[in-house]
Amino acid sequence: MQPPFKDNIDCLSVGILVADHLCDPIERIPTAGELIICPRLPLSIGGCASNTAVDLARLGVRAGVVGCVGQDYFGRFIIDTLAAAGIDVRDIRQLADTETSGTLIINVRGEDRRFIHAAGANARLEAAHIPLDRVRGTKVLYVGGYLLMPALEGEPLASLFRQARAAGVKTVLDIVIPRPGDHWRKLESVLAETDVFLPNHDEAASLTGFDDPVKQAQRFVSAGAGAVVITCGGEGSVAVSGKERLRAPAHRLEYKGGTGAGDAFDAGFITGLLLGEDLAGCLRWGSAIGASCVRSISATESVFNRQEAETFMHAHPLLVERF
Repeated sequence: MQPPFKDNIDCLSVGILVADHLCDPIERIPTAGELIICPRLPLSIGGCASNTAVDLARLGVRAGVVGCVGQDYFGRFIIDTLAAAGIDVRDIRQLADTETSGTLIINVRGEDRRFIHAAGANARLEAAHIPLDRVRGTKVLYVGGYLLMPALEGEPLASLFRQARAAGVKTVLDIVIPRPGDHWRKLESVLAETDVFLPNHDEAASLTGFDDPVKQAQRFVSAGAGAVVITCGGEGSVAVSGKERLRAPAHRLEYKGGTGAGDAFDAGFITGLLLGEDLAGCLRWGSAIGASCVRSISATESVFNRQEAETFMHAHPLLVERF
């Protein structure tokens, strides 16, 4: 086990911790009873809180993780992988009466990923599991996978964010929508305490009913979010705050898989925040780190480190347009 950090961390990453079970791209989904061979079935770290923390560590950011796993092989795998990446794991709870969350990710060549997910221990994470002294001692409080953690929904997370902001901590929120439903009521009170909200286009469409990312972002800002970034895959991203509206294209890199790209974008954006970048600068960081992720099928394997990111952004300046 990693020894406790002596210094405060830059970002406390709270949320879902997942063991990802992946397949290398196959040509098609097998029919009932059929066996299809693929070259590899790797096990990898997954989940918004895990992925974002690993990516932040690669970028030189001191990160800690809060979440729940089971007392099983996959829980040990997640903790050991995070600790090996230099992440503070002291606040990960190991629960005896539930299994670690897992996701089966099926990659079919030329198609978007398919996911089969078991919530496992993530469904047990509560606000009481998140130490307030750790929250107040960090610079950014990131919550990833909101709506997959029932005990955090609504006022429990809004209260946590409120206390973080009172201590001068930036609050950053990302979500996962498990199924259609009335999720707005679970989100609205939290948005009022959120400095940066980072949904993707499909999630934002489900929540707002709008297809236009600008209208989506404006709806979230109207609900109280300080700034909203809608990531749109290969179409780039849109950012809206009370003062400005920005649009950025996507970098074009070799594409092997999209798993973890949104979390990588989040890590890049948070890095920009910690560096004191403005909204456009944070978009550039998010876009570069998100693009680097798609070069492998796993969530973190191909993400740039700090030097690689700076070199890439210098060689490939991203035009961020105000509109």
